[in-house]
Amino acid sequence: MGSSIQNPFLQIVEHPDGTVTRPYVPESLPNPKDAAVLSKDLTLNPSHGTYVRIYLPADAKSKGQKLPVVLFLHGGGFVLFSPKDATYHASCEVMATSVQALVISASYRLAPETRLPGAYYDAVEALSWVQSQAANLATADPWLSTHGNFSKVFMMGSSSGGNIVYQAAVRAKSMDLSPIRLSGVIINQPYFGGIERSKSEEGSENDPLVPLHSNDMLWRLTLPIGADRDHEFANPMKTTGLAEAVGLGRCMVLGLIGDPLYDRQKAFADMLEQKGVDVVKRFDDTGFHAIELFVPPKAEALFREVREFVYGA
Repeated sequence: MGSSIQNPFLQIVEHPDGTVTRPYVPESLPNPKDAAVLSKDLTLNPSHGTYVRIYLPADAKSKGQKLPVVLFLHGGGFVLFSPKDATYHASCEVMATSVQALVISASYRLAPETRLPGAYYDAVEALSWVQSQAANLATADPWLSTHGNFSKVFMMGSSSGGNIVYQAAVRAKSMDLSPIRLSGVIINQPYFGGIERSKSEEGSENDPLVPLHSNDMLWRLTLPIGADRDHEFANPMKTTGLAEAVGLGRCMVLGLIGDPLYDRQKAFADMLEQKGVDVVKRFDDTGFHAIELFVPPKAEALFREVREFVYGA
């Protein structure tokens, strides 16, 4: 990963009263009108302080193209970051151009101020917002009404965002989403946990991004009070509610050899497959957790897979 990359999870300070002090994270403003990828922020739920940042490739705007819609949920162990984070902002720019999609990066309430399932509810609310835009084109944001192909809507999440989109997609199964169509769910290096250490977690005390100390801390800050890491929010493979996966729709799950969470990600994808989900599994490459944020060739490879999944649906 390189010594130049600072691990923000090691900089979280826990306080005895259950609050945390987060490290400073550089943020980016929406892009100017002459940028290759246009972006802007729209309010989602004022009472929760949630919003979305939309990314539209400028060439698609100039040509009047309609693009698949990718609703994206960022990572950060449920505790850090937002769509304004400079690293995720840059990643979403690359995603919009590489995938050729209208990307909607949604914020969600962070733990420990809002523990799970709060982030799941926020993700479902973001999906409902996309539905409301499609249902009311006359009052919808013009980027979405003009350039959004609502018959090809995808949810995508990385790390904790991957956990969130899985839980949100499960909840969306019981919703009438018309006139949009949820065409697929993309779960990149999802953040799952468990009491018993997996083989890939063993020996990860000094992992550059998710060392065991940070891993345990994030779950402690995130799960409902009194819950352990075998709670269904952390460990869907341990629960009796695996029937939730049935009827989930088309999914892609990606993991990298070298990520301490690899074993859990692969077991999750296998569980989906066993439940009859149409799942595309990508687990042959090597790297570390969230590598696409730091290594451009890995980002290109990820978004190539995403593009193939989106346009092959």
